[in-house]
Amino acid sequence: MSLGAGLYPVPAGHLAAVITDFEMTARVMDDMPFPNGVTASKETVNLTAYRELFRAIGTPWLWTSRLLLNDEDLQKAIGDPKVETWIIRRNGDEIGLIELDFKTQRQCELSFFGVIPSEMGQGLGKPMMAMAQSRAFAANIDRLYLHTCTLDSPSAIGFYQASGFRAVSRTVQIFEDPRPTGLLPADTAPNQPAILEPSQVTPDDR
Repeated sequence: MSLGAGLYPVPAGHLAAVITDFEMTARVMDDMPFPNGVTASKETVNLTAYRELFRAIGTPWLWTSRLLLNDEDLQKAIGDPKVETWIIRRNGDEIGLIELDFKTQRQCELSFFGVIPSEMGQGLGKPMMAMAQSRAFAANIDRLYLHTCTLDSPSAIGFYQASGFRAVSRTVQIFEDPRPTGLLPADTAPNQPAILEPSQVTPDDR
């Protein structure tokens, strides 16, 4: 059922995000070299290392989807032979992640793409995206797509558009706030204040 124009309440203890879907049907970016000392390698990562990198990259943007999975489900997600996990390293240290999901025939989802906060603005986005496009379209796909939302970096949409993606659809998602539950630290994303259920309010919150 579609909703009409207007305001809709978001329950306490929850967040709302506007999700924009982007796609491209042909590669736009040519290969670009990474800065000196930076490498990208396709890897089979262990669950602990994956969760640590996922948290390091995604915590400022309230990434939670993979943190909510138990070991079995996470292993299925990242261990699927149709999923490529690329780890970006600077001088051996893990700093970024590119995840390509080929499970849909002749399509590829750029599932996760990002770097840790200290590496933002260091010239990694373009070579990472060029590599993602190269890997995806080398598999003879018809469509590369991704989702971004209003909780992501403010520069994300402009970056995807400059990389050749076009917006094709939009949805609204309401989901449980991961901070009151302890999944993410309470001081995460201060620009998105938590609205607590009465049972979640502590004396320090009053």
